[in-house]
Amino acid sequence: MDKDELAGFLRSRRERITPADVGLPAGTRRRTPGLRREEVAQLAFISTEYYTRLEQGRAPWPSREVLAGLTRALRLDDAERDHLHRLAGSPVAERLGPSREVRASVLELIDRVPHAAALVTSATFEVIAWNPLAAALMEDFSALARQERNLARRLFLGPHRHGQRLYGVSDLEEFGRYAAARLRVAVARYPHDPELGRLVAELQQGSEEFARLWELHDVTAQPALVKTFDHRVVGPVTVACDTFDITEQGQQLVLYTAEPGSPDEASLQLLSVIGTQRMDEAR
Repeated sequence: MDKDELAGFLRSRRERITPADVGLPAGTRRRTPGLRREEVAQLAFISTEYYTRLEQGRAPWPSREVLAGLTRALRLDDAERDHLHRLAGSPVAERLGPSREVRASVLELIDRVPHAAALVTSATFEVIAWNPLAAALMEDFSALARQERNLARRLFLGPHRHGQRLYGVSDLEEFGRYAAARLRVAVARYPHDPELGRLVAELQQGSEEFARLWELHDVTAQPALVKTFDHRVVGPVTVACDTFDITEQGQQLVLYTAEPGSPDEASLQLLSVIGTQRMDEAR
């Protein structure tokens, strides 16, 4: 393990990410470029003290789980992920399950569409990247534990927010069929992934609706092209829903856009202004 090189690499990756990149407010007292150490630690699900020691070259050998968390928090691409593992003295293992790493070009794309709510989901429906408008329309995903970012789990098992099931969207039945079909495809593609197996078992045991859909063995279903979010602050927002496959990663890019000049577009514009801070106050 090259502690000095690892420390320098982590600092350089942290300093290139802005708070907006990960849906965090910039604030007015930010004295360092990029994210703060405590923010990276939060996103990686490790303690601030341990992350600080990593950047100071004083920490013990990081586990593979810690490296995976840092890869996600620092938005590393495949080459950077491999470099991180080598610096930490950890061999890069063959992937058994769906990738949770989003290409840098895709991350840049969702930041370049400020008038659209944009997010990326993994093959298991975990939200793994999003822009600020998606956080304002749906939820501040950065404040959630990883398990709660899974839209399939949220749909079939909860937890429900403010009495709403999955943000009060209008296409719950369609989305349920779509989720079950995509998960069926994911199981065939990643048959040895234990995390995916546990997710499907959890959904089968906890949701009669999912168990019924799973027994259909469907592997194709169409996502909704238009849906309405029942937002707790601005009310109903109807948007076009465009989904794009990132085939080699098993991921999907989802864009929500409103008709130009419509009240729905005005609602999205209002959400882009008030962001997630006002959303928190409304809870």
